[in-house]
Amino acid sequence: MTSAQATPPEALRNAVIRLAGYSQDGIQSIGAFLAQLAGSTAQDVMTHMTIPSTISGGPSIYQVHLGSGKVLHPGDEADTLVAFYQDSYDNHLKSLRDGGICFYDSDKVEELKMERDIIHIGVPFTSAAIEAIGGSAKDRGKNIFVLGVLCSVYKLDREKLAEIIGRKFRGKPEDILRNAMLAFDAGFAWPVHDIDHMPFAPGENEEANRLSTDGNTMLGLGLIAGGCRFGAGYPITPWTSIMEMLRSELPKYGGMFIQAEDELAAVSIAIGAAYSGHLAITGSSGPGLSLKSEAIGYACMAEIPLIVVNVQRGGPSTGLPTSVEQSDLMQAIYGSHGDAPRVVLAPRDVEDCFHTAIEACRIAREYSTPVIILSDQAIATRIEAFPEPDLEKYWKEPTLDLSERGADFKPYPLDKITRHAPPGSPTSEAKYPVVTGLEHDEWGHPSSNPLNHEAMSGKRREKLIKLANSLPSPDFFGDEQGDLLFVGWGSTYGPIKEATEQLRAAGHKVGSLHLRHIHPLRNGLGDIFHRFTHVLIPEMNDPGIYGNGQLATLLRSVTCNPNIQSLNKIQCITFRVKEIVDGALKTLSL
Repeated sequence: MTSAQATPPEALRNAVIRLAGYSQDGIQSIGAFLAQLAGSTAQDVMTHMTIPSTISGGPSIYQVHLGSGKVLHPGDEADTLVAFYQDSYDNHLKSLRDGGICFYDSDKVEELKMERDIIHIGVPFTSAAIEAIGGSAKDRGKNIFVLGVLCSVYKLDREKLAEIIGRKFRGKPEDILRNAMLAFDAGFAWPVHDIDHMPFAPGENEEANRLSTDGNTMLGLGLIAGGCRFGAGYPITPWTSIMEMLRSELPKYGGMFIQAEDELAAVSIAIGAAYSGHLAITGSSGPGLSLKSEAIGYACMAEIPLIVVNVQRGGPSTGLPTSVEQSDLMQAIYGSHGDAPRVVLAPRDVEDCFHTAIEACRIAREYSTPVIILSDQAIATRIEAFPEPDLEKYWKEPTLDLSERGADFKPYPLDKITRHAPPGSPTSEAKYPVVTGLEHDEWGHPSSNPLNHEAMSGKRREKLIKLANSLPSPDFFGDEQGDLLFVGWGSTYGPIKEATEQLRAAGHKVGSLHLRHIHPLRNGLGDIFHRFTHVLIPEMNDPGIYGNGQLATLLRSVTCNPNIQSLNKIQCITFRVKEIVDGALKTLSL
């Protein structure tokens, strides 16, 4: 943003900009450009978008929260609204704070609501862009024109933003970049007289190498760094971009990704690759995980090191493909017939997607088990800025172990964790080890002996108990004991932390604990819970017929703590900080 050393009195520390229009208007491009600019400076950023699930497009928003310090959430309300159409204005004016600024396309918006001291600034986005580019351009380029207006009003780094635009259009015909820059410069030069320009305070993020990207990208990078070299999948929103990334990147590291004919084939191919000695990955969203559930049960029985990514969306059935929920938790933990223990992890933000993928790869190899990563649509699609991870520290170069297995080799020893012999491994034992979905003995050969089944079920259970005993303490923030403890998972992390800060500033004794390891849970959580009068769990799923969300139900069963309560939201959008604060105050008043 600005590189000035002195901070003028009117300098902004935070600004929330909401762009409202249609998906075909390119508002996602404006938001992405602003977010990338933050990552190339010392600012912080978090974005939020809604997109229609229909191919023909429709109403859409992109919200960008820019800040000089740490940004934990996309913003409860907007400081600036950019409305491209009358319905965009009508539907989103309520999202603007009192006294906020509304830029509207004066070519499209006619009826204004003069209320709440909102400053209205009409700019002819459409006709001005056409004039800048040329009459034949129709209304293309108005998004870049708007970007120029915002760059001028907020005194953003024009030179860096122009570089980002240039990189976006690199490889395109020269006239496309030329027209984009004509629209950008026209927007930058447009006279805005009704408000003073609003520069940002200097950013506080001093890291030299920073990234600004989305959660799906960081999950893909983490899987590669963690040693995944083989994958198979089938397209489904919002998982598909991970699949596309791995399909293009894995061959660069000696691997491959296969787009299968359906979800069942995809998980089965990945299981085959994992048995052959390669850490493999498959993924989907909730509907796809339903289809994969039988094969995941096979991987649990066969103790296959397999990564399964589920980018959660609204359900059930086809549900809400482009909206966010956290309603697949129980499915991830228990979604197979029989007792089929597996590991479930959940990243808390975009940066943590990388580290959660690294952790998933480690656990899958070390414990020879399926690991499900529960991301969600909010983390998958939003952009955040953070320090670039140290690849040398995390990089795992996989090796295929085809060494000879001796006469005493058993892939399923009752007293050890399973270690498979990939096909082609030499062995001096007549009983060659096999893999099957049937219950089996220590060599993998089918066995219906009741005592053997009980022992093997215990073997599969006990390795997860061993994992639980080794887990680090979960992320904790705030007071160690007191009035209320928040417990969260997944993308609720930022709003919960901000709510904790606000409640503590108001004099309440509040702490927050965030879980990455959902199943198995770390030992000792019950002891932490008992240090607080109330335990409140915000999560984006339905409270169900028993009145508790999915994580709350799990924690109540584990800890037998009746003070655990749910704060549920199932509106297809993430929590606002105010909603969590209000829920906590209501709980504290009980």
